[in-house]
Amino acid sequence: MEALQLLSTPQPYLPNLPRHHHTLMRRTTLQANTIITAAISKPAEILSSPLLSSIELSVSPPLPSPFKVSPDSLQYPPGYVGDVADRSYSDDSDGLTSPMSYLTNILTSKVYDVAKESPLELAPKLSERLGVNIWLKREDLQPVFSFKLRGAYNMMAKLPKEVLKKGVICSSAGNHAQGVALSAKRLNCNAIIAMPVTTPDIKRLGATVVLIGDSYDEAQAYAKKRAIEEGRTFIPPFDHPDVIMGQGTIGMEIVRQMKGPIHAIFVPVGGGGLIAGIAAYVKRTNPQVKIIGVEPTDANAMALSLHHGYRVILDQVGGFADGVAVKEVGEETFRLCKELVDGIVLVSRDAICASIKDMFEEKRSILEPAGALALAGAEAYCKYYGLKGENVIAITSGANMNFDKLRIVTELANVGRKEEALLLTIMPEKPGSFKRFCQLVGQMNITEFKYRYNSKEKAVVLYSVGVHTPLELKEIEERMESSQHVTHNLSDVDLVKDHLRHMMGARPDIQNEVLCRFTFPERPGTLMKFLDSFSPRWNITLFHYRAQGETGANVLVGMQVPSSEMDEFHDQANRLGYEYNVVIDDLFFQLLMH
Repeated sequence: MEALQLLSTPQPYLPNLPRHHHTLMRRTTLQANTIITAAISKPAEILSSPLLSSIELSVSPPLPSPFKVSPDSLQYPPGYVGDVADRSYSDDSDGLTSPMSYLTNILTSKVYDVAKESPLELAPKLSERLGVNIWLKREDLQPVFSFKLRGAYNMMAKLPKEVLKKGVICSSAGNHAQGVALSAKRLNCNAIIAMPVTTPDIKRLGATVVLIGDSYDEAQAYAKKRAIEEGRTFIPPFDHPDVIMGQGTIGMEIVRQMKGPIHAIFVPVGGGGLIAGIAAYVKRTNPQVKIIGVEPTDANAMALSLHHGYRVILDQVGGFADGVAVKEVGEETFRLCKELVDGIVLVSRDAICASIKDMFEEKRSILEPAGALALAGAEAYCKYYGLKGENVIAITSGANMNFDKLRIVTELANVGRKEEALLLTIMPEKPGSFKRFCQLVGQMNITEFKYRYNSKEKAVVLYSVGVHTPLELKEIEERMESSQHVTHNLSDVDLVKDHLRHMMGARPDIQNEVLCRFTFPERPGTLMKFLDSFSPRWNITLFHYRAQGETGANVLVGMQVPSSEMDEFHDQANRLGYEYNVVIDDLFFQLLMH
């Protein structure tokens, strides 16, 4: 698949960063826990965007048509600032979307009719732990618990009265919908919100809601079509100058609130509206301040676009941080980011969960995953570059947490903090071996333990241990290895964390078993549609369902499919339309399940 193909890498753009040896993580060899996947997804619809506003877009040079890439095709070590391959600069004199126009429009924005100036708060516990001053820009305290209100209101407030009277419409499964709804209420105009049918109740607020389609793309197509038919103004979530300028007021506030020098501002990135707006202001007034975006490792559309020099489309996108789960960044946001942003940091799901816990312990507030993204990136950056004594700002962008997702956060937070490790040990299957294993663990705190006799020569133990230092983890691994107990650290293996840890046990060998990871949409009838596609044509040998909230469920499925029928199986899976990966020769599946 594309994840295993090497890409030529230009020299990373790291202005004024501490000098370190920078190594890009490229998958050149297959490790024992490598999962080879075949990524299948629905074709992406490239839709035109009718943007009605009181200002006009300036014409940018045409970019290459976006092409699909895998998120795995570009990965960095945690905290490493990824490159900007083709940095270009625009002419300051080419109309209302020039840099000076962004600056003046941000300064005169009307967002404070409905939004408030969010506080900039020091995080003393994190600051002490990292040796830097970590400041939190608390956008999670806005009336809709998200920064999205700023951009939506700024665009809507600029519409002429006769245009506003015809109403507005948007498509959103999240915070943008709430921003549009509250803005419409404040401006006394009619608003329609098109949402996928899977949208949870927490996201519905004070406007006419139309539940349409199974995905965001379908809801967006409906909203744009209805906007044309009814003469409504479509309010995009990020790719419009007025929306970008509204978000840019956060940068203006930071410059005004922060009295000392700022080393860097860390900004969560989805479509790019927030980071483009902040950069448009800060880079014109304080050009020495670094503007660094943060994306999840499995939703890195901006990092890949900046790496290639033009916009790309992700072939699939991770949904845990659903607020930034965007397959393609905006055209205008990309233009600004390519010119102004210093780079992108990528963080794992575990690191995001750790930062949610950090924020809870710091301020007793619970951020949504996208809301904790910038904090996770700031922490990783400070550790990677050994930064000390500087002022670092993270945008805590939202707190609309789906309650069901807290279970996953609690499971992974300590792993993300490196305070817990998930280990697998292979030991002799003989009397006394279990006691010997416990002696080797010693005084370490075991938080999870799974062992089952399977009548073979060797037994497998899956367990989690609390660790205080990397040395402590290394010592237990060395104790196990010195006693001929082969041990693997599975803390970074999502297949085990999501599924296999809950299913461990002796199983018979099954002929022609194919293991797949599906993403099920969260809607009624999903399971029966899946079963109608595959059963009874192929026997289902394994099924483990793991809900993640409105973004869908991770499902591990085993089926008996002879090699001669694999083409037919793929055709059927493609017609089903759910994103899926086929897992081939995974060592840990064999150890835990066979």
